[in-house]
Amino acid sequence: MNRRRLLIGLAVLPLALGLWQIGEGATIHAKALLAQHLIAKAWAETLAGSRAVKPWPWADAWPVARLEFPAVGEEMIVLSGGSGRTLAFAPGHLDGSPLPGAPGNSIIGGHRDTHFRLLERLKPGDVIRAEDRWGVRHRFRVTAKQVVDSRITRLDPDGVTPALILVTCYPFDAIVPGGPLRYLVFAEADAGPPSIAVTSLSPSGSPSP
Repeated sequence: MNRRRLLIGLAVLPLALGLWQIGEGATIHAKALLAQHLIAKAWAETLAGSRAVKPWPWADAWPVARLEFPAVGEEMIVLSGGSGRTLAFAPGHLDGSPLPGAPGNSIIGGHRDTHFRLLERLKPGDVIRAEDRWGVRHRFRVTAKQVVDSRITRLDPDGVTPALILVTCYPFDAIVPGGPLRYLVFAEADAGPPSIAVTSLSPSGSPSP
């Protein structure tokens, strides 16, 4: 009887470990999705004129931009800083690089298994829109993608025209987290002036499209 229980236990153990790993992965994704809702509220306050609005009281970052990826039907808020705590909840804007829309290369990083998984699906010519804290929407177009070794590659934030460099770890299907390889998406400012989203009020006082 004891031998039978031992065999059953040995058979169940791999399944239990597998379910635990699946549950842990689901928790990471759930945390990222929930955080975006809280961050979106902080972003709305930012657009209304507040500065450095923390999405939750103990946060050490705040929203600085919103990215839209029409080609893949996704959008997300970007937080300040590129620490591991920040990237657990949203893409992070690298300190020392300009904000999206300002002259130079705005460097934004994100995890390959959550927010920046979409980088794999972007193609040269795809449009990326970046909204700044004043509500101005800057339009970029993907120009290139590249895999580099972070041990020998330095990303330069300097530049004359506005541009984006989106960064995530590579390869996308890696089992072991981390590693030296980085997947880069380059996007340059598209022709045409930036636009401003304006919501008008109807005579009743309610927003009209």
